[in-house]
Amino acid sequence: MEDFYYKIMNWAIDKKFYNETWYYYLTGEWRDSMPVEFRFWQKYSEFVFRSYSRLPSDPHCFECGVPMAGFGGNLLRIIGSAPSSFSPRLCNGCEKSARKYEIGAEVELSMIFADVRDSTPLAESLGPSGFKDIIGKFYKETSKVLIERNAMVNRLMGDQVIALFVPRFVGKNHAEVALEAAKDLLRVTGHGQGKEPWIPVGAGVHTGTAYVGAVGAAEGVTEIAVLGIAPTLCSRLSSKAAAGEILISEASVKSGNLDMNGLETRSLELKGVSEPVSVRVMKV
Repeated sequence: MEDFYYKIMNWAIDKKFYNETWYYYLTGEWRDSMPVEFRFWQKYSEFVFRSYSRLPSDPHCFECGVPMAGFGGNLLRIIGSAPSSFSPRLCNGCEKSARKYEIGAEVELSMIFADVRDSTPLAESLGPSGFKDIIGKFYKETSKVLIERNAMVNRLMGDQVIALFVPRFVGKNHAEVALEAAKDLLRVTGHGQGKEPWIPVGAGVHTGTAYVGAVGAAEGVTEIAVLGIAPTLCSRLSSKAAAGEILISEASVKSGNLDMNGLETRSLELKGVSEPVSVRVMKV
């Protein structure tokens, strides 16, 4: 079944087509007009969506209707269907294609980078097993609230969480959704409750254009990554945020028409950025 799927995908299709469809996957729009090749694939996809949607499952994949759980989900595990590494609300079909053909696209999106503050002394005080337990809880709790906001959880690494908010899944006002998700993220880690958080976290929110897609590595291994100055800047903002703080770039404020009345404005010198960066500071 999976071999047939890829044969259909390869029919009269080149890498440009894959890049165009990945752009559509992330944005819900075509950069020019719908490629001729996609008309056949769209008909096939509509048939598959209708077929999969009849199989019992809660939920189905947002994109293609593949069952993600229950009897239908277990049945399709046989042919390699599984939740995406980004979100349990998406299947791994499009992600597998992106990895297989090393495709990607530049898109405008909003991002959250969130870091545990003072993780080194925390690790020293808890020991390896204790630190593993608290970081595991950090990943689980933050991923849960990010997925509820339809984020693509791009990476759980070390003491950091990266979430992408693309127009296709969260709408055009992705900056506002990202900010609300950042507030959820800090609340779920115990900030803003009148006592010490169970883990200290700071976050950065930024909106810009970045490459989202597959990056090749040794021996055919690929990773879905977000690359460019925009994610770098967001990472720098996160590193400057104190526990319980969200640093919001002016680009996000403008993109989402966010109400920042009463918030502190802070000018930051960021590594690798030539000019000072103005941010709004929200405390949870």
